[in-house]
Amino acid sequence: MDVQDAVDFHCHLDLCQDMRAAYARCESARCLTLAVTTTPKAFARNESMARDGRFVRAALGIHPQLVAQRASELSLFEELAPSTRFIGEVGLDAGRRFYSSFERQKLVFERVMALCARLGDKVISIHSVRTAKQVLDVVEQVGIHRSCVPVLHWFSASRPEIRRALDLGCYFSVNEQMITAPTGQKLLETVPLSRVLTETDAPFQSGEFGGKFPGDVRGAIQLIARAYGMDQAATAARIRRTAMELLTV
Repeated sequence: MDVQDAVDFHCHLDLCQDMRAAYARCESARCLTLAVTTTPKAFARNESMARDGRFVRAALGIHPQLVAQRASELSLFEELAPSTRFIGEVGLDAGRRFYSSFERQKLVFERVMALCARLGDKVISIHSVRTAKQVLDVVEQVGIHRSCVPVLHWFSASRPEIRRALDLGCYFSVNEQMITAPTGQKLLETVPLSRVLTETDAPFQSGEFGGKFPGDVRGAIQLIARAYGMDQAATAARIRRTAMELLTV
């Protein structure tokens, strides 16, 4: 499999070395791409680049790792949210580096999710480092799963939490680095292929894995196909069909 007609459901095109080239590459490769942003101020430029394309969608985000510095942009997020169907990257991060802002993260995430639930028809890429339970609690309490599509990015969780996420209608975006780890393998053993999407999280994957550029999901497809006992072409086609359903405006 090459990168033509791939799916990259979570990457940061605006953080690549050449943003314009990254957008052009995804379009020329017919890669169905969700270009997430980390701050509301970054959305306008991304949306402008994606507006005339066929294969890239820009998502409005406020990254939990930046909440300590960018919580003041929440009002801009709320202003922009009605203009787009795609939200991300949002979520919670209880890692050591970001735990000091965790209470503020929760307030921002709950407000973002409540807004999305009110607006409805959003596809939401959600970050959840060491916070699987807390993220799912918000999804359930706000009822986001009834009007929107939660997509859990790089979701590391126990089997009961994975099953709970499935019951809440969540999808899962996975990358090669993630699914070489035991937690990623456990997820593929639990989740039906119809709920799986590929991602690169470019440019943030470790250099020893694939995903060195947006759309480079070849290694992930090989591992997913092996996990489900399918050939790579059929696996890629199933994932693309799912992505087309979610990204159609």
